Amino acid sequence: MTRRGRFRGRAVDAEVDAFLGIRYAEPPFGARRFAAPVPVDDAGDRREFGPIAPQSARLPGAPVWRPGDEDVLTLNVWTPSTSDGPWPVLLYLHGGAYTFGSSAQPDYDGTALARAGLVVVTCNYRLGFEGFGHVDGHPDNRGLLDQRAALRWVREHIAVFGGDPDDVTVGGQSAGAGSALFLAASEPVRRVIAHSVPNRVCTPGFARRVAEWIDSTTPESAVASADALVAAQRTGPLSYDPVLFGPVADALPALAVDALLCHTDVEYALFDAVGTFRPPADLRVFGRDWGIPDHVIAAYEHFEDAHVRLAGDFVFAEPTARLAEAHGRAFLARFTRPPAWHTADVPFSFGNLAGNEFLIGGPAGDDERALSRRMLRAWVDFCTTGDPGWTGVHHWGEEVESRREAWRGVDLPAPVDHPVEPVT
Repeated sequence: MTRRGRFRGRAVDAEVDAFLGIRYAEPPFGARRFAAPVPVDDAGDRREFGPIAPQSARLPGAPVWRPGDEDVLTLNVWTPSTSDGPWPVLLYLHGGAYTFGSSAQPDYDGTALARAGLVVVTCNYRLGFEGFGHVDGHPDNRGLLDQRAALRWVREHIAVFGGDPDDVTVGGQSAGAGSALFLAASEPVRRVIAHSVPNRVCTPGFARRVAEWIDSTTPESAVASADALVAAQRTGPLSYDPVLFGPVADALPALAVDALLCHTDVEYALFDAVGTFRPPADLRVFGRDWGIPDHVIAAYEHFEDAHVRLAGDFVFAEPTARLAEAHGRAFLARFTRPPAWHTADVPFSFGNLAGNEFLIGGPAGDDERALSRRMLRAWVDFCTTGDPGWTGVHHWGEEVESRREAWRGVDLPAPVDHPVEPVT
């Protein structure tokens, strides 16, 4: 056991201490359901992850949500035990299409980053309908409000763990990357790390149409009815990529602080491999349904995996690259080491290759461990100095030809406003 102020945690090894399942807000259920988070002053024995937010996902190595689990607004801290700091802080937000995932996933263990000189914080936040569904008389984007509450907890308490409250980087991947942008736009932070930023925000009208088919009586009925609504989408973009929840906003916020951005080379290869990506055979029908111009679609027709590459560039790669261009001084990287699909970069950046054979495409060898050390070092250096160690576009893996030329001058879509097919 190890102590930091009123908190008792566990020594991971001689260099790192971990404090898990610290409550940063009251359980968001009962009278507090669908309300803004209510901060709480926690203390005590914190050596186990807290319950995860309501969802139906069952992810490898991660806990599952069980009806009755309510104390879901918790965070975790990994801190160097070798000195009192102050150390730079990384608050990392997990991904999962704003619908699933948790800070307890093995991918997000902060031990290696803490050993390298960061205080690492991960947090749970409300997901799916609980976090992003429209409920009359209640605030939208409750999951984003949870993240703001977690950051405020960090600023108030992280000095106890050796962290510098004035040197906080917020980071995330996929939905976590989008969340990090919104968090940095609403709260003072020093820097942002955003991998595979999805160009996905929702109109109020879309959120209301989804809400019509959600049974919000209980958390479990909300999860079950959302799953049924996903399954009911048979045509159009929601049948290819059935994401029903996300921030209700006009657009992704612009970056106003130093940023480290990254995307993978073939993002949608992951969704193709696990069977959740179901495009129509005709590439032009597929592209037009998403509002992609014909000349862009034509630039992909020669690829054997044209649907996969077009979707990945449209949803993740091009939006991420454009954020870097608009920012002017952001650092941009492309992860090209095969399989180079969505999320493959996360275990490398966290230094958590063991147990992630599926995500990284097989067992880790010397080359993979060396790449992981370089990527982890870039994160630590960026959080510490604002410089990950390169200029221009950096490649994690072999340099590959950019597919960006066809996208020049093409507007990316407005917020998601698709029709929603009813459950029958």
